[in-house]
Amino acid sequence: MIVYHGGTDIITEPQILVTSTGRDFGAGFYTTDIEEQALKWAKRLAKFRKTENAIINTYEFDMSGAKNTLKIESFEGYTMEWLDLIVVCRMDGRFIHGFDIVTGKIANDDVGETVQTVVDGLAPKEFALTKLTYLSANNQICFCTEVSLSYIHFIKAERLL
Repeated sequence: MIVYHGGTDIITEPQILVTSTGRDFGAGFYTTDIEEQALKWAKRLAKFRKTENAIINTYEFDMSGAKNTLKIESFEGYTMEWLDLIVVCRMDGRFIHGFDIVTGKIANDDVGETVQTVVDGLAPKEFALTKLTYLSANNQICFCTEVSLSYIHFIKAERLL
C-alpha cells in the first residue's frame, strides 16, 4: 500500500514525533493514503512555516505484514470510540494508548473544530458525532511505535512548486 507524508522536509527515515500538544492519535508518524490530502498539508505547512519547501514523501506500507504482527486499531468512520481516543490524545499529549498503528478519519478544519468543542467541554460527544455525520474528512494512518516504522519504506520525495 502506498502512503504519503506531506511536510517541509525530506524524511527518508521516519521517526515518532512527540509534541507538547496532543494530536489526534497521539505521538507518532502521520501518513495518509490520499495523495491530494498530503499535497494540501505540505502546502499549508510550508505557508505556515514561511518556506518554499512543500514536500510529499512517498512510502510503501507493508499492511499485510503489519496486520500479522502488530496491534492495529482501525476506525471505519466517526464513532464514539474514535472520538474518545482523539479527545484523550488531544487533552494529554503524553497519553499512551497501546496501539502500534491507528487508522481513521483525520480531525482537521471543521471536523477538528467540532472535536475541539468536546475537548473544551463546550459540547457533548453525542452532539459532536451527530454534527460530524454531515462533514467529510480524510484518512490518516499513524505509526505510533518504533516497531511499526519498520513496516514503511521510503520510495521518494517530491518538492512541490
